[in-house]
Amino acid sequence: MSAQITFDDFLKVDIRVGVIVAAETFPEARKPAIKLRIDFGPEIGEKKSSAQITKYYAPETLVGKRILAVVNFPPRQIGKFMSEVLTLGVPDERGEVVLITPDLETPIGGRMF
Repeated sequence: MSAQITFDDFLKVDIRVGVIVAAETFPEARKPAIKLRIDFGPEIGEKKSSAQITKYYAPETLVGKRILAVVNFPPRQIGKFMSEVLTLGVPDERGEVVLITPDLETPIGGRMF
């Protein structure tokens, strides 16, 4: 069972809708990954992320895709790349990451609640 948090704890996690504006392979990563540049709208702007999503996604298929990401974690150094947001996904039955995406058109920068 996972640790319990309060609703106020949950509200501290800032999860936003972003649109991927650029994607490229990340051959220097220890585990196969893709470098993403994600636009979260005028309030947050563009941020970078590294995501281990190579099983189901190729860089050229990701541009224009809306995703969800945590935007208020501290940046994390991954090799020579600074990941600024945590792109969200869930593992399938084989442990491969599937991106979490809104199923309807939503504005960029929209906050999950």
